[in-house]
Amino acid sequence: MSSIRILLVGNGGREHALAWKLSQSPLVEAIIAVPGNGGTSTCPKVRNNTSVKADDYPGLVELARTNSINLVVPGPEAPLVDGIEGYFRAAGMRCYGPSKLAARMEGSKTFSKDFMKKYNIPTAAYENFSNYEEAKKYLDSINHNVVLKASGLAAGKGVIIPTTKEEAQIALKEIMLDKEFGSAGDEIVIEEFLEGDELSILSFSDGYTIRSLPPAQDHKRIFDGDRGPNTGGMGCYAPTNIATKELIAEIERTVLQPTIDGMRKERFPFVGTLFTGLMITKDGPKCLEYNVRFGDPETQTLLPLMSKDTDLAEIMVACTEGWLDSVSIKVDAKSSATVVVAAGGYPGSYAKGTPMEVQTPLTDTNIFHAGTVIKDAQLQTSGGRVIAAQATAENLEQAVKKAYEGVECIRFDKMFYRKDIAHRAFRKIAAKEALTYASAGVNIDAGNEFVERIKKAVASTKRPGADAEIGGFGGEVDLYAAGYINAPVMVGAIDGVGTKLMIAQAMNKHDTVGIDLVAMNVNDLVVQGAEPLMFLDYYGCSQLKLENAAAFVEGVAAGCIQSQCALVGGETAEMPGMYQRDDYDAAGAAIGVMSKDLRLPQKDQMEEGDILLGLASNGVHSNGFSLVRRILARENVSYSDPAPWDNSTSAGLSLLTPTKIYVCPLLKVIKKKLIKGLSHITGGGLFENVPRMLPAHLSAEIDVATWELPAVFKWLKTAGCVKSEEIARTFNTGVGMVAVVSKRNVEQTIRDLEAAGETVYTVGKLIPRTATHPGGCVLQNLSSWD
Repeated sequence: MSSIRILLVGNGGREHALAWKLSQSPLVEAIIAVPGNGGTSTCPKVRNNTSVKADDYPGLVELARTNSINLVVPGPEAPLVDGIEGYFRAAGMRCYGPSKLAARMEGSKTFSKDFMKKYNIPTAAYENFSNYEEAKKYLDSINHNVVLKASGLAAGKGVIIPTTKEEAQIALKEIMLDKEFGSAGDEIVIEEFLEGDELSILSFSDGYTIRSLPPAQDHKRIFDGDRGPNTGGMGCYAPTNIATKELIAEIERTVLQPTIDGMRKERFPFVGTLFTGLMITKDGPKCLEYNVRFGDPETQTLLPLMSKDTDLAEIMVACTEGWLDSVSIKVDAKSSATVVVAAGGYPGSYAKGTPMEVQTPLTDTNIFHAGTVIKDAQLQTSGGRVIAAQATAENLEQAVKKAYEGVECIRFDKMFYRKDIAHRAFRKIAAKEALTYASAGVNIDAGNEFVERIKKAVASTKRPGADAEIGGFGGEVDLYAAGYINAPVMVGAIDGVGTKLMIAQAMNKHDTVGIDLVAMNVNDLVVQGAEPLMFLDYYGCSQLKLENAAAFVEGVAAGCIQSQCALVGGETAEMPGMYQRDDYDAAGAAIGVMSKDLRLPQKDQMEEGDILLGLASNGVHSNGFSLVRRILARENVSYSDPAPWDNSTSAGLSLLTPTKIYVCPLLKVIKKKLIKGLSHITGGGLFENVPRMLPAHLSAEIDVATWELPAVFKWLKTAGCVKSEEIARTFNTGVGMVAVVSKRNVEQTIRDLEAAGETVYTVGKLIPRTATHPGGCVLQNLSSWD
């Protein structure tokens, strides 16, 4: 690509940011800013030109010819709506910006709203009016809150959000009769007021392909707390904490791509930067409006997030020539914040020509000029929004702090700025609900109540050899008592994988959950002292997808090999309507046998002082995933993102680590009669599972400081504001199996288990169950997890 010479039209903070980023391109030889400002005049490769006015389009064409310009970049909306692109297209010069026809998407609110309706782009209900009396009558007829929008250009201020019907009528009169926004108010849009969080998305487009920067959130109101009149923007931050990858994908699918495709179908394809304002409502994202250029102060916020090896000039050329799909746009995984400093009195009347001083900011902090000029070698104010401090950092809190430190580098009389930029993001962080398993939709207490409720019904099925008692880890049938002479005790277990399947479906990886299904069952068998013999699985789906089902069953087979039991059969059921798309569910049943002398737990043999050994887990295993998924969603962590607790893999793959199968190592120590009881730590965690193996007069005293809480649980605890007690009641916390061993057998048991590859912790002991310790499990040093 030959060297690029750029004509940049405009004089705001957006144009300074564009000049700053474009000047970094090795492809760019020179930039002329018309008229530019005090900031662009100091950018490398940039010189200001005030000999031609920014709205003298023939004059700009001549200036471009004289200076061998081969790329024109109009910054503000007015030139684009006027059709500046057509002047340069006629002169054979590339112009990064939409045609006059395409610019109507910003130039006319009524046009853009009708476009949204035609192409089924979700937006607020609305009506257009060019007659004041009709608009007034419509306002009288409705009961919902509204937003009033001057249809034409109003420098970003033509939107009024009244709080009462009386305020709406006053605003209507000001716009249509008093001409508060001039001719922009000749036509007005009255639309339904939407509740939710606003997002701004800047997207590069060549008319076919779109490439978007991270969603940003602007602060339009003049005063802290989002009070006072609208402005052009008092600050901004990005990325936002509500914009998950799933939400962004939905926005691209339902709003952005249909917009680009619709404009092409209407024969005015969009070339340039499309600014889409969105409201994220309880019903999903809805489009508020379009701008047909870079936003301000979004541009100052977003361009510094673009990686240094991403060339803005190359992107612009690609858009003008139709090959954007071949350009890589990389964004650093950081946060950015911008604080706008305005002249006192803005957005009302304000002084101009006030002398200014600007010091060099800290690293990763930029000062972007907007309403500034240099006169007689002195930097002065020349507009309402004068200048802005922007900073990038590893997280939003640091970025905002650095941006405000940047503001301290700026000095002029009566300067004004908001003190709460990004307050909505911080409010959400500060107000984070302390999540629990119950808040994620899983009620352990209700499950326990359910077991109590059905005990009578289950007991009614009793037959010789089967006590039909439920509530333990598995069910038994004594075949000898049932009439089979010299037969062992038969043990059965049934379980599923739970909502971990949703992660498998999202990652399109189905083999490891097959192992999970076996593990959940055979681990429940071995705690009874049983050896698994056979396994049966159930796979239910809407429509059988061969690759998914085969991978799942192959995982089941791998789990059976690990536990040395045979996969003898199963059921696959297609049930359209019961499941949706590629969704499926799975359950399994394991059957095993045991000798009566090896039956566990041996409650009558347990005594005060017996030692509790813990066997390390592989991770989250297969319980608590309703809470896990909720925490990830709230933290905007997608399964394909690097795991916050382990950067060597993705969150999804880390969470799909299969449940550890303890069968073979435990059977070795069971057959040596070294174990008095075992507890498989599944749903309910330590609190609920350990007491299931204990007699009524003993409790387990467990010191959680005897092992380190694995990184995944540390992150879940911190990110979800989950209390330590809740962590121990929901997850395995790093211990997937707990054994009761007499003091005399501890060393040999540990030695045998470690020889079989297990990591073993001495986690506690049995103590009397007293009024002081009425529960079956007492956890010490929970504060060590904080």
